Amino acid sequence: MCKFHAVPLSSPDNPDLSQGQVLMMAAATGIAVGSQYYNQPLLGMIANDFGTASGLIATTTQTGYALGLILLVPLGDKMERRTLILLQCLGLTLAMVAASLSPGIYSLAFSSMLTGVFATIAQQMIPHAAGLTSSLRRESVLATLTSGLLAGVLLARTVSGFMGAWYGWRSVFLLGALLSVLMMGCLAIRLPRSQPDRQPAYPQLLRSLFTLARHEPVLRNAALTQSLLFFGFSAFWTILALLLQTPRFGLDSGSAGLFGVVALAGAVLAPFGLRVTGKRGPQHAALSGVLLVAASFLLMIPMQTLTGLGIGVVMMTTGLQISLISHQSLILRAAGSARGRFNTVFMAAQFAFGAAGSAAASLAWEHGGWTAVMVMAAASALLALCVRLTRLF
Repeated sequence: MCKFHAVPLSSPDNPDLSQGQVLMMAAATGIAVGSQYYNQPLLGMIANDFGTASGLIATTTQTGYALGLILLVPLGDKMERRTLILLQCLGLTLAMVAASLSPGIYSLAFSSMLTGVFATIAQQMIPHAAGLTSSLRRESVLATLTSGLLAGVLLARTVSGFMGAWYGWRSVFLLGALLSVLMMGCLAIRLPRSQPDRQPAYPQLLRSLFTLARHEPVLRNAALTQSLLFFGFSAFWTILALLLQTPRFGLDSGSAGLFGVVALAGAVLAPFGLRVTGKRGPQHAALSGVLLVAASFLLMIPMQTLTGLGIGVVMMTTGLQISLISHQSLILRAAGSARGRFNTVFMAAQFAFGAAGSAAASLAWEHGGWTAVMVMAAASALLALCVRLTRLF
């Protein structure tokens, strides 16, 4: 079993975060994570501009994000995290400026990979906030930050699509760079410093990720449960646009973006749902979130209507948020001075399962249509329920 020193969550020298600081961190989390999704609605424009396929751009961005999770987020356990966050803000700004000036597809792909690497600011913010917040407020603060993260993911595609259509794809990356500069300025003024504990050298820090995954049962259970939910979540969003373009609905691919706006209701409802479900602690709140996600997938198997899909999206997003916040609260409570590494393992597992969910959804759609996709997603959520129950009892 790995042992880590507990770091006080708040003290006179390390006061609890103010509500203004929490909202600032939530906005920064949304801006940072959104930067890796700007390119998705622009791929067609980029392909036309360069006269070549642009799928490489999305792939390199996600590859960069995975590298950032593994290589940069654990550094927050060793370095002063505020300094690390500001350096990543600078890197993100330069990467997006480079993307806007890219003369060809390969230079844009490299800039996109760097954007993904530095966009992991979002995953530095969560353990940083946990380390600066008292245990009484931790779940509330995490709820605000994860709502900001979800809003960033959902709104980035919408803003990018509209702005790209009006001003061209390069303008979107310039806007992202401007937002990153503003974010860096606000954080430099108002973000508190962390107090890192003594940690091993960087190579040992990275090797400890595997040790944590093997020997920390709270982390292992939370990561597997949340990753199974994210498998179904990714499967849903991968296929939704294809479903809406079938003769049954007759809508265009942009209609899927409107469901992203509907999903924002989940970000709004999740903190309220957490107050209700979390009265018996994060273990039971996590279980409630898993049940809500599973119910949403089961609902969307027979209810293949716009109304049914809309209700399902709100249920799914709310449940996923409740589960995510509760699981993060559990792992960060157990992490001590290894918060960054716990969060790396937790998020990297979801990233891998999300990619697998997207790939599996394409196969399920090809062989069994929407019903097959939703049955697969529901099965994954029910498996997550079983994993969650093993920890609860």
